[in-house]
Amino acid sequence: MDRVFKALADDTRRRLLDRLHEHNGQTLGELCERIAMTRQSVTQHLALLEAANLVSTVRRGREKLHYLNPVPLHEIQERWIDKFERPRLSALGAVKRRAEEAMTDKPTFVYVTYIESTPDKVWDALTDADLTAAYWGHSNVSDWKPGSRWEHVRTDGSGVADVVGTVVESERPTRLVTSWAAPEDEGRDDKYSRVTFDIRQHGDIVRLTVTHENLADDGERAEAASGWAAVLSNLKSLLETGSPLPQEPWLVP
Repeated sequence: MDRVFKALADDTRRRLLDRLHEHNGQTLGELCERIAMTRQSVTQHLALLEAANLVSTVRRGREKLHYLNPVPLHEIQERWIDKFERPRLSALGAVKRRAEEAMTDKPTFVYVTYIESTPDKVWDALTDADLTAAYWGHSNVSDWKPGSRWEHVRTDGSGVADVVGTVVESERPTRLVTSWAAPEDEGRDDKYSRVTFDIRQHGDIVRLTVTHENLADDGERAEAASGWAAVLSNLKSLLETGSPLPQEPWLVP
């Protein structure tokens, strides 16, 4: 949290966050526009924002796109705002709303979490049918080869798949891209969303970035935001402690 406050204390870094609020998913060159400093200086500011987890990055070919990550701002709200009288702190509460509103541009939702694990273990947790069943309530079933079908199958023995799709990219253990649709919408391109898992090792921890794009509307985006927060918290607990959380986090009001 010290890194978050340090990052927010600088006017240039706040302006960079404002730029991402206006238009999420920008390259370094785009962010340098209207800022009177060298690319190297902007890069250093972005590195501090990324270290504070206020900005996340996603590689798209040769481009590196920057996204506003609202999670640390949400943690600030929970720790220092929710316990006090809301009306008197409405100005600070607006920070969180602005950060969440910034996620409406594509990719619609980006979530970053850090896990004490290895890339291979994180990959297995995302693709192994038994492991996904342990923390997700569904089994992810596929051979995980590009072009193959995958299914998100209930663990109640019914064999019902609530999500189906195609494996778009599969580069163990660093990158997995899949399309998502309801079974009744299978084959309808306009109904598919797309999920990218980027897995990067940093010393003894792994940074997992989940990008969920092409969501239908703000309601679906909100469902994705709450759903990924719950699922990835459970995944993190499983890998770090050997057990998922003691109760299903997606059932918490």
